[in-house]
Formats: sequence, C-alpha cells, structure tokens
Amino acid sequence: MSAGTEEHPQTWLSEAFEVFPPQLNPHADAAIAHLDRWTEQYGLVGTAAARERFARADFGWFAAVTYPTADEDGLCLIADWFGWLFLLDDQLDDGLLGKDPARTGDLMTQIFEVLGGDAGALPEGAPALVTSLADLWRRSTATSVWRERFVEHVIAGGLAARWEADNRVRGTVPDVASYVENRRHTGAIYVCMDLVEVVERLDVPDPVYRSESFQRALRSACDVVCWTNDLYSLDKETALGEYHNLVTVIQHADGLTAGQAADRVGDRIAREIEAFAGYEAEALRAWPEHGGTLRTYFAGMRSWMRGNLDWSASTRRYRDAHGTPADPAGYLEEVLIGTADGGPERSR
Repeated sequence: MSAGTEEHPQTWLSEAFEVFPPQLNPHADAAIAHLDRWTEQYGLVGTAAARERFARADFGWFAAVTYPTADEDGLCLIADWFGWLFLLDDQLDDGLLGKDPARTGDLMTQIFEVLGGDAGALPEGAPALVTSLADLWRRSTATSVWRERFVEHVIAGGLAARWEADNRVRGTVPDVASYVENRRHTGAIYVCMDLVEVVERLDVPDPVYRSESFQRALRSACDVVCWTNDLYSLDKETALGEYHNLVTVIQHADGLTAGQAADRVGDRIAREIEAFAGYEAEALRAWPEHGGTLRTYFAGMRSWMRGNLDWSASTRRYRDAHGTPADPAGYLEEVLIGTADGGPERSR
C-alpha cells in the first residue's frame, strides 16, 4: 500500500482480522436515535457544520459493532460516550485547544472534578463537555474499584493530551516507543475497554485486572485498535499537519516513505492480533476461577478490534476532508470547552 492512494488499509488487513467475525448489536437504531436526542439536550452539536460532521461519523453504528451484546440501555450509554469522547478528541486534535497546554489542563481539571466527586455537583458555569460528562458518569453504574480504574485512565489520557500539546508547541515528533505508550491513552481506548465491564455487568477483581497476563492482552487489543485508526486517519491528519500518528512517527524515525511506513504499521497490527490470542490463553490459564468473566471481557476486546476496523473502513469521518489547513476546524464550537481566555462559558 502507498499512503494517499485509493487502496484502503482493509484490503491488506482483512486476512489478519478474519479471526474476529463481524457482529452488529440489534439495538443499533435505538442507540443512533438516542444519541441524536442526547447531543441536542446538552447542546453538544449546534452549528450546521458540526451537525454534518457528527452525522457523517455514525457513532451510534460504531457503538453497535464494538459492543454487539450490550442491551438497549447499555448501547445507548455507549453511543453517548462515543459522541462525547470524539467531540473532545476533535477539540484536542483539530482545534486550538490541542496547541495550548495550559488551556488543555484547565479543561481536564474540570473533567476530573466531575469524575472525582458528586456527578450532580458541577463547576460553576461549566461548559457543555463538562455538563454532559456529569450525565454520562451518573449513568455509568459500577463498583468503586471500577470507578477508580476508570478515573486513572482518564487522568492518564489528560496527561497524554498535555504531552501531545507540548510536542505541537515545540514541533517535536515523538519516538516510536513514547508514541505507542501515549497513544493508548490519547485514543481513550482504555476508557472504552473499561465500558465493557459496565454494559456486560462484569466485576473483574483488581488483582486479576492488574496481573501481567491480563495487562498483556489488554495492551495488545488497545494497540491493534489505535494503530488501525492511525492507518485510516493518516490522510486527514497529514492534511492538517498532525504528526501524532504511528505511520508518521515510524516514517520520521526510520527515514521511510509514507507508504513504506504504512506497510510497517500493517505488519505490526497483524503480529499483534496473533499475539493477542496467546495472551488471552495465558490469562485464562492463570485465572481459571474467573474464566467466565474473563472470556466475556476478552470477547469484548475482540469485538472492539473488529468493530473498529469495520467502522473505520465505512465512516466518512476520515474519508471526507473537512476544512483546509488554513481553517482546519471550522466545525468546532467554543461553547463545548469554554471561552478562549480560560473562563467557562455556559452550555446551551
């Protein structure tokens, strides 16, 4: 494959992903409709440009292929989480927020205040991304252990976002190892894997979750998802001058063409899919008394890897250029994150 050609990554990754059969949740239409109502309720998608971009992404269908066994309420919750996470991601990747470490930190502080306290107690004048998060947090019922892990992952995501923002300010292209580690957090994939426990009503004991056998499988699944996303989003990010992409990082580190680097990433994905099966088997052998819970969780990881591929191949989020390098983020709305001087702006 050569980056920027008409060939889709899926044409040369399909064989590697054949071990994960595609699935679709029967409640997809309900989740899509619920997400439309929820974003309207919280004033998350207001302008015509924002509505058009949001509809093209098809987050409700994305939820349905990554959580195929969730019940209707659970899938609606996932769709809302996806909408929220991607709106935040757009602000960090495409807007001025991602080039302003201090302002990124201010927003993340408000987010942590919601997750660390009473979901009903919001910072005064909180922006729309914060008020909507409080609703998601209230609906994500789980154990205190799960909530602590989830908050850990959100904090790690905030730190990784600051790391990216610092790199952009300095013009630093990260090394491959640093990028891979931070990518799991900037992609919020740990957070999304956490949500498997919520919709499947699982309770993974902390010693099991933090064991090396489980963590190897989790890291492997997260890497497959993030690297696949990097392949599909490469053209969009390159057009915006964004270099936080594994293809670009490898290209820079090894002096390759974009096509050669993309081939390297594809090979890494295929090897990681093979490795995941071994890690999964290892964890099941290590924790036989938790076999049922782990098998359900690992099924969720497999659904995520395959569903992400299918969504990435079909969504217009990455195929359709929106804006130009001179105006890369005309669809972003200031109301989501607060005023440019750092003070909050009330959501609509």
